[in-house]
Amino acid sequence: MVENFNESWEGFILLGFSKWPHLEVVLFVVILIFYLMTLTGNLFIIILSYLDSHLHTPMYFFLSNLSALDLCYTTSSVPQLLSNLWGPEKTISYVGCMLQLYFALALGTTECVLLVVMSFDRYAAVCKPLHYSVLMNPHFCHLLAAASWVSGFTTSVLHSSFTFWVPLCGHRKVDHFFCEVPALLRLSCVDIHANELTLMVMSAIFVVIPLILILSSYGAIIRTVLRMQSTARLQKVFGTCGAHLTVVSLFFIPIMCIYLQPPTENSQDQAKFIALFYTVVTPSLNPLIYTLRNKDVRGAVRRLTGCEREQ
Repeated sequence: MVENFNESWEGFILLGFSKWPHLEVVLFVVILIFYLMTLTGNLFIIILSYLDSHLHTPMYFFLSNLSALDLCYTTSSVPQLLSNLWGPEKTISYVGCMLQLYFALALGTTECVLLVVMSFDRYAAVCKPLHYSVLMNPHFCHLLAAASWVSGFTTSVLHSSFTFWVPLCGHRKVDHFFCEVPALLRLSCVDIHANELTLMVMSAIFVVIPLILILSSYGAIIRTVLRMQSTARLQKVFGTCGAHLTVVSLFFIPIMCIYLQPPTENSQDQAKFIALFYTVVTPSLNPLIYTLRNKDVRGAVRRLTGCEREQ
């Protein structure tokens, strides 16, 4: 480990999109716009959910956690990416790379678990409406949110340490726009089958299993919805559950494309653009998905701005 640390102490070169220099200026502008949208949209949800007492519900509590996750996840990589796209220097320090990898893994894993928690909340609201307030009491909600964050950050300690333990033998050029496990493992000069197996197992635990749990929850929700007689309630269920399913799809599909497919010679370039989607685009879309056509959010905005009293 000491040898590995000394040989890489000068840091890494993030190749990013340097293969397409004519795209870098365009990418800088587009990514900056999406990053500002992410900051604005997610801060809006967090502040609105905190200020308006009508949004002090389990759904908006978990949504605030998701917004905080998206803010942190995007900020862990996008500022570095913008800096590399803008200037000729495309380096990142060894410590910076370690921290970026750790937080990317921690926050990504936390989001996988949190999306399962949010699907359970929707299941309880739709399938167990009479017991919902008892099941999803504030103490239990805080416990579920804490478990999501703790599981992500604890798992990341083990996974990132295991990745940086691999000898790199002086290789410094990371073929990605941020420090990510598969890209770093490609720098190794020793057998990495154990690391690749660990990556596959971790992906199965924190990607496949959560997805199965989410789909199971929505299977039960669909069966309950088909028995509903109230059209108004049916529309409300489709509104809230549809938004969550859209967010789940935008998060899990790109992740599965990267971590659950066998590597090929052309897959790395493809992986960069897929990673760009779930690190930059998805966090900016989540607030729009949850707030557009959402009567609760519109009502909260009217109350806070005083428009409701004027009417």
